[in-house]
Amino acid sequence: MSDTALTGVADLTALGARFADSVRADAADWDARGELPAEVRGAAARAGLFGADLPVGHGGLGATPAQLGEACARIGGVCSALRGLVTVQSMVGAALLRWGTAEQRERWLPALARGELLAAFAATETEAGSDLAAVTTAVEEEGDAYTVTGEKRWITFGEVADVFLVLGSAGGRPAAVLVEADRTGVLREPVRGQLGMRAAQLAHVRFDRVRVPRENAVAPPGFGLSHVAATALDHGRFTVAWGCVGMAEACLDAAADHAARRAQGGVVLAEHQLVRSLLGRAAVDSRAARELCLRAARLREAGDPDAIAETVAAKYAAAHAATAVAGSAVQILGAAGCAPDSPVGRYYRDAKVMEIIEGSAQVSELHIADHLLRTRGHRPGGRRPEREEGPR
Repeated sequence: MSDTALTGVADLTALGARFADSVRADAADWDARGELPAEVRGAAARAGLFGADLPVGHGGLGATPAQLGEACARIGGVCSALRGLVTVQSMVGAALLRWGTAEQRERWLPALARGELLAAFAATETEAGSDLAAVTTAVEEEGDAYTVTGEKRWITFGEVADVFLVLGSAGGRPAAVLVEADRTGVLREPVRGQLGMRAAQLAHVRFDRVRVPRENAVAPPGFGLSHVAATALDHGRFTVAWGCVGMAEACLDAAADHAARRAQGGVVLAEHQLVRSLLGRAAVDSRAARELCLRAARLREAGDPDAIAETVAAKYAAAHAATAVAGSAVQILGAAGCAPDSPVGRYYRDAKVMEIIEGSAQVSELHIADHLLRTRGHRPGGRRPEREEGPR
């Protein structure tokens, strides 16, 4: 481990802050180049960020959800692509920890925690974006192995990943399987120039009858979506939400500093009522998002059954806050906010992506409403609850 390694899990927030500060000056260059350098990925691994919430016995730090979240907020407030690296690594780790066999956990988790292997989650397809039940990637039995055939799109760090957790269909049943990137038939197409997350080395990946051993299957066919992918996505939403909090808070700080110091026509920007109004809304949005993320963290640590729904709500609110606060920051900074190396301009682009990934804002609204209505006895399909309370 590096000099910034943890002396104890209680230092995780401080570690995230120190690591973020150490790379702050380079984030704009990574965004412009469309690449997170290998040495930075390695430093993040050595610092313990990849296995932060994995059990110590599997090479992790055993961090609580709140500790992981705070670290993601610090990193997200500097570079969303770097936070995205922590997210995808921990998504695959969380899925294997929950649903992998003892042999799979022993084989894969320490390597993921140490950064010896970089992981990616391959779920999205051209006709299966938000509707992952519609994936067509075929996972077919072939003797003592599986063959994987299909094309996945917009895979975060798909350009450099060593192993993909692939969501597919085995005989009409959702299946999840680990596919090493160096196997014959894995073809990558790097993506460049997307709206945000430009340093996250996205790729479209084609699997052309890729043969993998049967022990690479994670959970039996039929559980790939409802169990394996669901766990990965839930973990992803949580870390994305905290990264959005970090972005919102960084934008608020930048906007407030600029407004307090910048003068036009002899008048400091902060003296304008409309500027103060923008700052006031931004402050409330940021604080509200943070509180929802803290609530989700508490419920996750307690194993509360509402934790998944509250994580959806936290991600929804935090992504909205990041977009709104970044937009206000760009407005307040004016031309400086639109400059090529402007952090708030970069956050504005990244935040819009956050409203789409790990469940779009519109899909999240439906999930939140469904959870609310289920507590009132409502069931999908318009059926009336078995019992109605109150006056009829």
